[in-house]
Amino acid sequence: MSASIALVDDDRNILTSVTIALEAEGFLVRTYPDGQKAWDALSKKPADLAVVDIKMPRMDGMELLKRLREVSDIPVIFLTSKDEEIDQVLGLRMGADDYIGKPFSQRLLIERIRALLRRAEVRRAAPEEHEDTEETVMQRGRLVLDSLRHSVSWDGKDVTLTVTEFLILQTLAQHPGHVKSRDQLMDAAYSDDVYVDDRTIDSHIKRLRRKFRAVADDFTSIETLYGVGYRYKDM
Repeated sequence: MSASIALVDDDRNILTSVTIALEAEGFLVRTYPDGQKAWDALSKKPADLAVVDIKMPRMDGMELLKRLREVSDIPVIFLTSKDEEIDQVLGLRMGADDYIGKPFSQRLLIERIRALLRRAEVRRAAPEEHEDTEETVMQRGRLVLDSLRHSVSWDGKDVTLTVTEFLILQTLAQHPGHVKSRDQLMDAAYSDDVYVDDRTIDSHIKRLRRKFRAVADDFTSIETLYGVGYRYKDM
């Protein structure tokens, strides 16, 4: 089935031109002129990926992202203006998966969309060669990660993570006790053509800890080694 894309922007020209380009590539496109209308629709019927403008009336892209992240790990690409570097960084720290500055190449946007959908699909759909689910499930003490279903649980309680958060946690948990630098975590979580600073990784770690502490007050498995990086402590 074709992937569904939610396109959220108050610029009608962008909605029209990008919709035409995406539909020509076989995507199903749902358009929304502001964040509120997008949230009303996506909270009832999620899309496979969202492309979201930051500056919009009624509800801006940041607030929409915040609400989406409370209920979904849908990949999100932000559309930003050149003078919105602070918003770009903040958006990534809040859980956006990528951003593209305006004016942008529609071909670049399509390639970014395809890359994020592939990354999400690898962790959601089981490949035929992996019939044994034990090969796809990682258990580290109270933590269980299923890379094919993109699911995470702690003491049997589900924890909803974004694709980026999942990749960071998976990288840390693969080798408990081993220290991973911020650069190593960025390499695991982002494609080569997406630049983020190391403080973005710190923000993702904070979000991971907050999500796990929401289901377990005693969660301390992600340790910080100041000036070095992070490591996962098996419990």
